[in-house]
Amino acid sequence: MESQATSALDEKSKLEKALKDVQKVHGDQKTNSKTQEISDLEKTVSALKSEFEKSLRDSTVNQKCLEDNLVSTKHDLLRVQEQLSLAEKELEKKFQQTTAYRNMKDMLTKKNDLIKELRKKLSKYEPEN
Repeated sequence: MESQATSALDEKSKLEKALKDVQKVHGDQKTNSKTQEISDLEKTVSALKSEFEKSLRDSTVNQKCLEDNLVSTKHDLLRVQEQLSLAEKELEKKFQQTTAYRNMKDMLTKKNDLIKELRKKLSKYEPEN
């Protein structure tokens, strides 16, 4: 009977040891699985972070380029407006130097003087209200 008890105790301790080993292996597998999952998530986060940083850099470069283009276009617009203004002034000056313009201006001046004279004469004959 004593040998059966000793043998049962030995078997019990072997089974407990085997159970602990199985639990340890199972725990290690869970740990390994979770470690692998965490590693995969870290890789994914790292990849997304680098992609975001690249996208941000590209956007910044694109924005800077657009701002430079806008400034350049504004300068071009101001230059063209100045050229247009000068061209209009030159055209007006050339037009005023034409014979037809001078003749028309002289005629208008003479007619205005005549109208002033006629108004003076008319005012002598009509009483003011």
